[in-house]
Amino acid sequence: MKVFLLGMMGSGKSYWTKLLATKYKTGGYDLDSLIESLEEKTITEIFESEGEAHFRQLEADTLRWFAQKKTFILATGGGTPCFHNNMEWMNKEGLTIWIDEPIEILAGRLSAEKSHRPLLKNLTDDALIEWLQTKLSERTASYSLAQIRLQSNEISLINLTKLIDQYA
Repeated sequence: MKVFLLGMMGSGKSYWTKLLATKYKTGGYDLDSLIESLEEKTITEIFESEGEAHFRQLEADTLRWFAQKKTFILATGGGTPCFHNNMEWMNKEGLTIWIDEPIEILAGRLSAEKSHRPLLKNLTDDALIEWLQTKLSERTASYSLAQIRLQSNEISLINLTKLIDQYA
């Protein structure tokens, strides 16, 4: 069982990964955290010192490391599906689930976390909503390639486990 959770920042990918990894007694990973550990830098530091292109290559390389693992739940970065044919690769390797929360929910969650998220820390609440709308419109084509899309009222541990069990 290889499960890739994707979606926007603030959609709960890391949260669901922890719950699902515990439920299935398997490894639960956060791709951004793994990259930070491997590089011994934050994502922000990598972007600032090496640039986005370098980060996206690191992201793709780290993602491909999961080919050797038999079972896991992985929270991808918000942009992961949009680069280096990552979405196609994930679809071949395992089950892809788009956690699709509405912009208002994302903005509410992220507003409280702005100081911990460098891309967002200087945005007003209105600018945050605009930023999220822009990013979502850029990413929807990639996200929509997921095998499963769960929208706000469908996202629960029960629904996630039912779907994973059907595909496992």
